[in-house]
Amino acid sequence: MSAIHTKPPQPEPNAAAEAAAAVAVAAPEASPQRHTLVEDVQGLVLASLVGALGMAILATGGLLVGGIAGVSLLVHYASGWNFGLLFVLINLPFYWIAVRRVGWEFTLKTFLAVGVTGFVADAIPRWVTFETMHPAFSAVFGGALVGMGILSFIRHRASLGGVGIVVVWLQRSRGWSAGKLQMGFDAVLMLVALAVVPPVQVLYSALGVLVLNLVLLFNHRPGRYMGA
Repeated sequence: MSAIHTKPPQPEPNAAAEAAAAVAVAAPEASPQRHTLVEDVQGLVLASLVGALGMAILATGGLLVGGIAGVSLLVHYASGWNFGLLFVLINLPFYWIAVRRVGWEFTLKTFLAVGVTGFVADAIPRWVTFETMHPAFSAVFGGALVGMGILSFIRHRASLGGVGIVVVWLQRSRGWSAGKLQMGFDAVLMLVALAVVPPVQVLYSALGVLVLNLVLLFNHRPGRYMGA
């Protein structure tokens, strides 16, 4: 059984974020001042902590995140299997694509980011418990925290893995729209989640997705942040 304790599963907060991360890594900003190893380590650790807290808050409200994290939570809800382990295992096929299309540095950072985020998200309910949490609070605060975590991953050339890597690859190799592919995946995931989650929770999850993507929209501007 997983350590994340929540209400029934729900839809999903974000996959567009995964695509944004992959895009940012595939197309570095002009004349970047590269991060040192220490800067990368602290940045990735903080991003993992913030992202994991956001996921735990979303899960406490009975919501899901989008992309592979959403798939992992959905399977966790339905089976009771450990979320962190599922998050790592389901992401494994995407690392092969990342190595071939983006490079080893990005892949290794992403592998560590996924592992640490999954572990901490599982551990949080053992360290702190929330007696009650309204789904709206969960959606807004959880979505914002996951968005900030993903933003930090992007700035340190990493991501939370997932379908974002695939859709960006398909966009570059076949000209398919990454945004449309991402939305299509999330739409299917949300429909599947309806079989296990109350419709109202799906709506709250959509709010979480919106908040998460607004964080990225307003804070991830190519050329504005010069770290690499």
